[in-house]
Amino acid sequence: MTTSSRHVACLGLTAIFVASCAAQAAQSSGQASAEIRRTTFGVPHIRAVDSRGLGYGVGYAYGQDNLCLLADEVLTVNGERSRHYGAEATTLEQRTNLDSDLFFTWLNTPQAVDAFLQAQPAQVRALLEGYASGFNRILAERRSAGLPAECGAGEGLRPITSRDLVKLTRRMLAEGGAGQFAEALVAATPPGLAARADELRFASALARQQRFASERGSNAIAVGSQRSANGRGLLLANPHFPWLGGLRFYQMHLTIPGQLDVMGAALPGLPMINIGFNAHLAWTHTVDTSRHFTLYRLQLDPKDSTRYLLDGVSRPLQTQRLSVTVRQADGSLEQVERQFYTSSFGPLLQWPGKLDWDHRHAYALRDANLDNTRVLQQWDQINRAGSLAALQRSVSQTQGIPWVNTLAVDEGGQALYLNQSVVPYVDDALLARCSDPAADSPLVVLDGSRSACAWKVDAQAAQPGIFPANQLPSLMRRDFVQNSNDSAWMVNPAHPLTGFSPLVSRADQPLGLRSRFALNRLHGAARLDAEALRDLVLNDDVYLAELVLPELRQWCEGVQQDLAELCNSLRAWNGKADAESGIGFVHFQNIFQALADHPEVWRVGFDPADPQHTPRGLAVEQAAVRTLLREAALASLEHVKAQGVPNDATWGQIQQAASGTPVAGGPQALGVYNAMVSVPSAPGKRLVVGGTSYLQVVSFTDQGPQAQGLLAFSLSSEAASAHFADQTRAFAARQLAPLPFTEAQIKADPHYRSDVINENDQPKVTGSE
Repeated sequence: MTTSSRHVACLGLTAIFVASCAAQAAQSSGQASAEIRRTTFGVPHIRAVDSRGLGYGVGYAYGQDNLCLLADEVLTVNGERSRHYGAEATTLEQRTNLDSDLFFTWLNTPQAVDAFLQAQPAQVRALLEGYASGFNRILAERRSAGLPAECGAGEGLRPITSRDLVKLTRRMLAEGGAGQFAEALVAATPPGLAARADELRFASALARQQRFASERGSNAIAVGSQRSANGRGLLLANPHFPWLGGLRFYQMHLTIPGQLDVMGAALPGLPMINIGFNAHLAWTHTVDTSRHFTLYRLQLDPKDSTRYLLDGVSRPLQTQRLSVTVRQADGSLEQVERQFYTSSFGPLLQWPGKLDWDHRHAYALRDANLDNTRVLQQWDQINRAGSLAALQRSVSQTQGIPWVNTLAVDEGGQALYLNQSVVPYVDDALLARCSDPAADSPLVVLDGSRSACAWKVDAQAAQPGIFPANQLPSLMRRDFVQNSNDSAWMVNPAHPLTGFSPLVSRADQPLGLRSRFALNRLHGAARLDAEALRDLVLNDDVYLAELVLPELRQWCEGVQQDLAELCNSLRAWNGKADAESGIGFVHFQNIFQALADHPEVWRVGFDPADPQHTPRGLAVEQAAVRTLLREAALASLEHVKAQGVPNDATWGQIQQAASGTPVAGGPQALGVYNAMVSVPSAPGKRLVVGGTSYLQVVSFTDQGPQAQGLLAFSLSSEAASAHFADQTRAFAARQLAPLPFTEAQIKADPHYRSDVINENDQPKVTGSE
């Protein structure tokens, strides 16, 4: 029963006043209340009179669409997967449940969660508390009505608290650092003790870091008054994030009248917008290239490998014994214990054969974001910012952005780029003094035998040991700024950003092909509108094909008969990654994946003086290059045959969503702006697991923001929902939807519906705590 039916004093008023009366009555009784209005594709517009009520509405709405997803993620971040599913089953990240549970038990200790909660402003705590209460309400309702199939037997399904949401947040923070080293942290064992991870390889961690960049990349373009069609701000937000699990975006609109009015997308468990717009500005993020952690090589005490030498003084490693509950094959439960070791620089980790803990040395990890308690406050401030200056001031002072760049525009036509995330204060001088000469990994490894090699501390920074904002890249323009996961160097070639610590941003490095594509399309003085930015993504251009396909086809003129079929497919291919592309696109992918580690195939190598146009040219006139091409082409034929891909298959028949909807887009390494990550799922089929997620184009007019967008994987993760695949079909049809923002736009939506929920009506929540 909705609250509106309980307040007789409100009868006879319009629906909006009914909702307002209900909310005010709930507030006066100390209970949270929210109005949830749904529009096309089920997008929720959540309105409340205070932060607790807003969080209440967000938690309830999210549970209507993704109950089982959030419940499963809560299970994960509490280290409880082994209890319900056994130790050897694997997570979405392909970790064993036991490794995952031990890692999250270490990450989310009661002390760490307490410290995070205590650091939150009152309105952020209210949002979290409201979210938990709203989610618990919908959990009780759906448990009574029958749980979605995705919940299985409901293992571990229980009411949540604000502490669970903090644990989800800390998991997100760790994604840019410690989360990439979970197995290595669990595996750290003093020499002489039984190894815990015989199969663990350093390459697996590097592969995870590479996947972090490819699966959590993004494109962003912020256009200012000099280049936008109407002289106002214009923004493209195109984050490439997972389509599954705890980093799957959720689309929503949040309103507290007179205080907050913001629309966009948020990660699971967050009662605020991560990427979006309000009446005055629009912003987005791209995963940055900055380092958010360093390693330290410890010099161990020759007498005891559980002690280390710091400035010549022997110190003991601190120990922490943690346990998780593991379900056995017979259904019984047992406790499994692990001991974690920590130095003054951070926890120890171990990769056999690469970063070993032996009798001489061990390695410690220091992750700057583990002390970042400001992240939720940061996004709450951005949500409420009334100007680009306010957004910039917030990011610079709060320094809560974890591992992403920020690009934004305002209604006045300013365009802003900020590479101001949480970065260890390790400048050139410290690197010169302290870099470990024995390290042969691409990671930053510092000397852990000297306290002088600790991260520098600046009183202007929001956190000890990180760079202050005034030493991090920023750029305000009236033409444009852009980023596609390259460094800050070339966000606008007219104003290169240089002179920063290598941990922050490197210049004179090759640009990714998506950045080169964007700069190519932005070159010149032509005015840009929302349609032009939209088409950069939805046209599915393959920029590498523009650079090399003519020469590849030229090479085909002289091939032997065994490659005739492949070359015919390359000639027939339209040069795009759209659903209509033929098997030639598959061969193109395979060939250039094989050539990725062969820079000698380029006719013109990378030139730091011309990063937008180099490397270029396929050197098919060279016999060695022709040999490499032939080997790659023959391997592609074998691969396609082994994968069961028919020669007449289109890309849309091969790459699909879980719903079976064809999905365009392709590998970002080929310069596909509409980047997609897919994995083999059946003979001749690939399942999309990441890529374009929330797609948003925002312009500003005299009538306010005009936005269009969609959630490529749709709002709900539940197959029985009407909103499981509806936006995915729109995405496949290259159709962005108008995003209703004003009251008039919301109520005019043909699928408009409204409900008011109130804690006074809350059903009893049951389940194990």
